[in-house]
Amino acid sequence: MAMILGGRGGVSSEINVTSLIDVLLVLLIIFMVLPHPSLGERAEIPLKATDSDPRPPEKPVIIHIQDTSAGQRPSVKVNDEEVGWESLEAYLQKLYLRRIDKVAFLKGDPEIDFQYVAEVVDATHHAGVTHVGLLGN
Repeated sequence: MAMILGGRGGVSSEINVTSLIDVLLVLLIIFMVLPHPSLGERAEIPLKATDSDPRPPEKPVIIHIQDTSAGQRPSVKVNDEEVGWESLEAYLQKLYLRRIDKVAFLKGDPEIDFQYVAEVVDATHHAGVTHVGLLGN
């Protein structure tokens, strides 16, 4: 603070803003020089298909877990084809070997236990599937 003793005989006090302006200018220069992080979220925008792409669109893979009866393990169908629990992971590995998109959709009856849903999700991840979507009835 600066104190001015002046003509009226009283003491007056004023804030010395010189040091505050110096700090403000230094901060302004720092933020102008620092690199700016990219703003916004990453978006995966689909690219326009070219005529040179010979592959037709792939049919989505839908894994359906159907309740058979109380006390028994539910049945598993992959695109309406019955698959055994023991061979599910090998079947999915073979199915996703040549696919570009590694996406599967899982649909289950409301009566089945979550344990079976977790087993199917685990098998899909071991088969190389990157995204698993859950479908409702």
